Amino acid sequence: MQTFFYLKSCSTCKRILDELNLPEQVILQNIKADAITEAQLEKMKNLTGSYEALFSKRATLYKERDLKNKTLTEADFKALILEHYTFLSRPVLVIDNTIFVGNSKKNVEAAKTFLNE
Repeated sequence: MQTFFYLKSCSTCKRILDELNLPEQVILQNIKADAITEAQLEKMKNLTGSYEALFSKRATLYKERDLKNKTLTEADFKALILEHYTFLSRPVLVIDNTIFVGNSKKNVEAAKTFLNE
């Protein structure tokens, strides 16, 4: 899998997309229009080690549903990400067996370094 999962309406995702200068073979998947499949999520989970590592605790729905006061399991994280695109920490770049999750400066720099090798 060589995919960049992002939200087209997110200015941070667009900025990172511009910064990365992705190879042509990387598929751009707008997660709002083209939902993540269970197989894609499973692959991402295998690369990160957990669904929680892919989960965004900054999502509006996370706050609205008061999920911070609930004990969420790996199954909960998986179900929530599949239920609504905003629960995926984004952007996510998957190149074969390497994954970069989120928009931290350190993560974006690591992705740039990886792509330029």
